[in-house]
Amino acid sequence: MNVHEYQAKELLKEHGIAVPDGHAALTVEEAVAAAKKLPGPLYVVKAQIHAGGRGKGRFKELSAEAKGGVRLAKSIDDVEADAKEMLGNTLVTIQTGEEGKQVNRLYVTDGVDIESEYYLAMLVDRATGRVAMVASTEGGMDIEDVAHNTPEKITTITIDPAQGFMPHHGRAVAFALGLSGALNKACQKLAKQLYGAFTSLDCEMLEINPLVETKDEQLLVLDTKMSFDGNALYRHPKIEEMRDETEEDPAEVEASEYDLAYIKLDGNIGCMVNGAGLAMATMDIIKLNGAFPANFLDVGGGATKEKVTAAFKIILKDPAVEGILVNIFGGIMKCDIIADGIVAAAKEVNLSVPLVVRLEGTNVAKGKEILNNSGLPIVSADDLGDAAKKIVAEVKQAA
Repeated sequence: MNVHEYQAKELLKEHGIAVPDGHAALTVEEAVAAAKKLPGPLYVVKAQIHAGGRGKGRFKELSAEAKGGVRLAKSIDDVEADAKEMLGNTLVTIQTGEEGKQVNRLYVTDGVDIESEYYLAMLVDRATGRVAMVASTEGGMDIEDVAHNTPEKITTITIDPAQGFMPHHGRAVAFALGLSGALNKACQKLAKQLYGAFTSLDCEMLEINPLVETKDEQLLVLDTKMSFDGNALYRHPKIEEMRDETEEDPAEVEASEYDLAYIKLDGNIGCMVNGAGLAMATMDIIKLNGAFPANFLDVGGGATKEKVTAAFKIILKDPAVEGILVNIFGGIMKCDIIADGIVAAAKEVNLSVPLVVRLEGTNVAKGKEILNNSGLPIVSADDLGDAAKKIVAEVKQAA
């Protein structure tokens, strides 16, 4: 789960981490009121969407000369003008794609007199089973470009969670950023605080870009992104309440209500599978046969008929779907339950695209019997390779 910048900064402040003063706003009036609470005379007006690259982004509804989603305002009137331009309009960034995201809220912060900018992030390194702290002197830039063009400017420090954060980790971060004296000590303290926030909040990623050194030699978190392990949210009701469903795909939101793992993709073959590994294999073999999956959808091992029906409906709501491949290995999940759900959903939504079903495992004979007696044009497949070939052929024929 992701949160907005202003929410992430609230969480960091609770861990003693310094951030510029700021206030969220949902309307132009609230943005003006937020600016009036700040000392000024410089303000920063930031669009709040779940995507990076806001400063270099563009608004669909505005001219090409218009400023992006992060703006420096020199007066209250500038804040008001920026808020009017940004709220309700669609911001396109390198991470949103051409469809962009509508800006529904802003974050108005105090301006900062910047001396230097740095990059500092933490994430789960699944390869090592450790927490990786990534530091670079090239803050404020596209870190992906830095990693590609000048990888020597990026330092990664891994922290064993069994051991926890140690003083030498903090020194390594401060050294990587080239800090000395009081700033070196401040950076060591900050690194320890960030690790504490990262682990206690069950973060998957905590990125600060930029971390800035001010003219009066202070370290401030100027911008930050945080994402959290969805499986741990039950331990953090406050964070769970921060969820902004308007920033998420409606189909993914609906799927989460049924405890389905669904991610929309760019292809035309809808997939319904049980088990993440089998789902990945199914998507791979669809591509091997010349088509592309429209989604990742894992119904899990203990799905009910209602859950399967919901999954089927979610797939069919995607207008790009031209065919559906159901691939189920029945262990805990029984094939007859899957078959009942498929038939019920197909009848309810008046199925109009080809459907290929491969069932194997518990109650497979009963499941196939249900499908064969449904009166629906369902194509059965014997194995995964056969299923992929048949759905690709059916879609081509239907086209």
